[in-house]
Amino acid sequence: MATIRAAVAQAAGVPFDREKTLERLEAWARRAAEEGAQLIVFPEAFVGGYPWGADFGACVGRRTPEGHEWYRRYHAGAVDVPGKAVDRMTEVARQTDLHLVVGVIERDGGTLYCTVLFFSPEGYLGKHRKVMPTAAERLVWGYGDGSTLPVFSTRIGRLGAVICWENYMPLLRMAMYGKGIQLYCAPTADSRERWVASMRHIALEGRCFVLSACQFLRRGDFPPEFPTCFGDDPEQIVCPGRSVIVSPAGEVLAGPRDDGECLLTADLDLDDIVRGKYDFDVTGHYARPDIFRLVVNERATPPVQWESDISSSESSEPLLPSRTEESHDR
Repeated sequence: MATIRAAVAQAAGVPFDREKTLERLEAWARRAAEEGAQLIVFPEAFVGGYPWGADFGACVGRRTPEGHEWYRRYHAGAVDVPGKAVDRMTEVARQTDLHLVVGVIERDGGTLYCTVLFFSPEGYLGKHRKVMPTAAERLVWGYGDGSTLPVFSTRIGRLGAVICWENYMPLLRMAMYGKGIQLYCAPTADSRERWVASMRHIALEGRCFVLSACQFLRRGDFPPEFPTCFGDDPEQIVCPGRSVIVSPAGEVLAGPRDDGECLLTADLDLDDIVRGKYDFDVTGHYARPDIFRLVVNERATPPVQWESDISSSESSEPLLPSRTEESHDR
């Protein structure tokens, strides 16, 4: 296997301004490329914004007109997939010769999703939608399904992502391990010190490299009129970052940092994955499938399905298909 250089951008987008955020994304990608990186991971909701401290005018039994308007503004700054923003990120990946893993707010009809988009220098690879928004996130984000749980075979390794508190879902992690993930990306909004311990555990459990990206941003990064529980002081730190890169042995290779925006980089020897699996391979010699088995439904679950689709799927696909490697590799 090869040694690659990976980067994590601990940086803020521009909330409610998609175009300015894409400009920042390109600047960070170019900086990573100048430092020799082949992969850069951006935080959760980097494009589209993580609405820190907002309640969107909601309480049990009541929603306000102001909350509806803020949702409209949030929706307006989200990303269509496919769409012009995806085209621009595709071009950034091509020009910089980078693999990009980017947290976005995806717009699909009237619903928003917390999504990760994947790009290689050859083009757009695909996406993962967060399957379970956490707490008040459920006010403004929909739920992903099993159809967007990819691990992509790329020239730098097997690449996938698990978003924020999805990382606390043992069965989702097991699904990623079962797909042979090597570059386990964890875009997040969790900047607490204990998050680093979770990332080290996952690296050890999966014997993979873990790259966790979290924004560093202040109250002043949001519009002054934005209603947030973080107050009005523009210097108030809303999210301190603590991004981190961890080896398959659980060793911290870069970070955590909580002192501002930064680019973390590390050289990843992919042979360390094999060395680690000598001791522990959670889906190999250390598994007990005679006792424990995980079944993953990777079928899309749209709320409206046409009879032609149903008859076609019934004639050609089992209810719980066994996905071949080729079916989710790009």
